[in-house]
Amino acid sequence: MYSYDQYDHQLLAERIAQYRDQVARFLSGDLSDEEFLPLRLQNGIYLQRHAHMLRVAIPYGTLSDTQLETLADIAERWDKGYGHFTTRQNIQFNWIDLKDTPDILAQLAQVEMHAIQTSGNCIRNISTDVFAGVAADEILDPRPLAEILRQWSTFNPEFAFLPRKFKIAMSGALADRAVVRAHDIGIQLYRDAAGFVQLRILAGGGLGRTPIIGKIIREALPWRHLITYVEAILRVFNRHGRRDNKYKARIKILVQALGAEQFAAEVEEEWQQLRDGPATLTSAEYRRIARFFNPPAYAAVKEVDFSAQMAQAPRFAQWLRRNVHPHKVAGFVSVTLSTKPGISAPPGDVTAAQLRMMAQWSRRYGFNEARISHEQNVVLPDVQQKDLFSLWQEADAHGLATANIGLLSDIIACPGGDFCSLANARSIPVAQAIQAQFDDLDYLHDLGEISLNLSGCVNACAHHHLGNIGILGVDKNGEEFYQITLGGQQGLAASIGKVIGPSFHAEQVPLVIEQIIQVYCQQRIQGELFIETLSRIGIAPFKSAIYPQVAA
Repeated sequence: MYSYDQYDHQLLAERIAQYRDQVARFLSGDLSDEEFLPLRLQNGIYLQRHAHMLRVAIPYGTLSDTQLETLADIAERWDKGYGHFTTRQNIQFNWIDLKDTPDILAQLAQVEMHAIQTSGNCIRNISTDVFAGVAADEILDPRPLAEILRQWSTFNPEFAFLPRKFKIAMSGALADRAVVRAHDIGIQLYRDAAGFVQLRILAGGGLGRTPIIGKIIREALPWRHLITYVEAILRVFNRHGRRDNKYKARIKILVQALGAEQFAAEVEEEWQQLRDGPATLTSAEYRRIARFFNPPAYAAVKEVDFSAQMAQAPRFAQWLRRNVHPHKVAGFVSVTLSTKPGISAPPGDVTAAQLRMMAQWSRRYGFNEARISHEQNVVLPDVQQKDLFSLWQEADAHGLATANIGLLSDIIACPGGDFCSLANARSIPVAQAIQAQFDDLDYLHDLGEISLNLSGCVNACAHHHLGNIGILGVDKNGEEFYQITLGGQQGLAASIGKVIGPSFHAEQVPLVIEQIIQVYCQQRIQGELFIETLSRIGIAPFKSAIYPQVAA
């Protein structure tokens, strides 16, 4: 992972000193709420229902063991002993006292972390494939280019006050595990017939109030032009994006209004003024950054046969099937630690003790590194097969070995109305009620892969539009209701779910999900996934089963 140089350290030190003075002036009354608002947002500080929330940046979702331990320290000293992983591969602390935030940022800086640009109308955290660098199907590791983009975009004055927040995702594998089609800019790395690295650029994706799948605006862009082309897109957005209505201010609205072809033409015209200029990447600059992401010194290890352990421990067998993933190096795998144990903890929440255990496992079973997925789980990217049984036993003892990755109970959920002042409804109780309804892992494994995403408001922090089953909290005359969508999915065939009909009370939602699953079980052909059955039969059979049953 990237290591800070003297300029990075100096930048953070000066930024923290500046912010410390701003907090002191605000608390003394020298700065008004209105004056202080943009200052705290620039440092990732939100005011929520009960306290301030701090969102810490985790560039491309990568954490060292030391950083994990620092997050545990922060959770214990300044929060209530836990943190919440987000779909942007970041972590949030929901119970922060404003006066402590300069000290927290200073502690983060000691381990090369910060909260810069985790809020505001700027370029947010650059996200990538959680298996970048180790995936068996990877074409090229996207992290060096993601780091170059991060350095270029941090405090870039031209893009500090965009019409609206801006999100970029990058993928370098055959499968899209970074949801590039649902971002303001999505970037896919690939090699052309001659073996040269090219970029496919998508723009205008995004969820929220108006969910839209991004459009391809440029094929075969040589990687050296990454920054200049992204800059051209941002200049067009900065110039034409709406600032009169924040609900119409995202780049997706601009692309939709102009049409993808016209938008691409304007970007191309802008790019002609930038291409081959000073921001064109060189091989030397790429190598400078890429050396931080060189593969570790993998030992020559043998494949392991787990037949005996699987026979003795059926739960271990389930975990191997769902939570262990192929690696590009023989004898190694990647392991996902589930943060979705059911009703014992909200989806995405991890305690300080769990963070410390993850740090230990990253040292003992890997190369001092962990990754945060946009599904809010944690990945240990480099585990030797021979260590899997021991790791499973330890993870199980700490509530991190639920064998449900990709299954119905692996719910993606935002904190919702329990914390967020923007939310229309609570997310956590509904998610846990569904998990309680579907707590039989054998049954979930029989059902196969089904994604369920639950957002507490239209901001769609849990990407509910992309869930095979999506749930959106809405407000009806002061009461919490939940709207259901079906048919969303991420990946290369990303699609937006469709609303099935009128919304439901919270207590009805588990029954609705039960009815959806029953229809699937009745209608599916052997071996067919939920999304495949839904695509084949459509929404009508689900609606016909749900509404009479719920009304009764």
